[in-house]
Amino acid sequence: MIIKGKAYLPDAKGAFVPVELVRPQHKLEDETVRKIIGFARELSAQIARFRGHTMTDLGEFDALLSQEYGGRRGGVKGNRTYQTFDGLLKVQVQVSDMIDFGPELQIAKGLIDECLIEWSDDARAEIRAVVTRAFNTDKEGQINRAEIFTLLRLDIGDERWQRAQDAIRNAMRVVGSREYVRFHERDRPDGQWRAITIDLAKAGA
Repeated sequence: MIIKGKAYLPDAKGAFVPVELVRPQHKLEDETVRKIIGFARELSAQIARFRGHTMTDLGEFDALLSQEYGGRRGGVKGNRTYQTFDGLLKVQVQVSDMIDFGPELQIAKGLIDECLIEWSDDARAEIRAVVTRAFNTDKEGQINRAEIFTLLRLDIGDERWQRAQDAIRNAMRVVGSREYVRFHERDRPDGQWRAITIDLAKAGA
């Protein structure tokens, strides 16, 4: 930024620091990060456009089939798979429910706590660990859903535990859904599918 003919860089506190007072390594780091973020923004926009075009193309294809044959492609949740004639390429659309939990979950926690207190030292350490992880919230204050589902798989005969499991199931609320598009390819019709990855963490792996 140029102020009265002099170059300044804003710091993290919002102050403007004369460029000549900024250490060379900090200036180089600033330039490097800005360059990378510029490319990242372009790539993010390109991926967003690609996803939009993909869903439009598949939607138009589904509409054509629906017009031709009636009905709607996909299962109850809307999952569907598209494949090339030679069986070497496929596109999958998977719909995943977004689940939240209602106030019944606190009732379940109370019942489970009763069980653990009464069982005391007889309660296996792994069960205690699962319960602790399940009801601990993460940094966003969200319940650990995966561990909650683990609780539902534990087969324990105590009547309170059974009621707690019922309370957990009743607490589940489907608050929306999310569509995932996945791409696969293989070298021959009986070969193993390989994911075409559009994920920076896995790209080139």
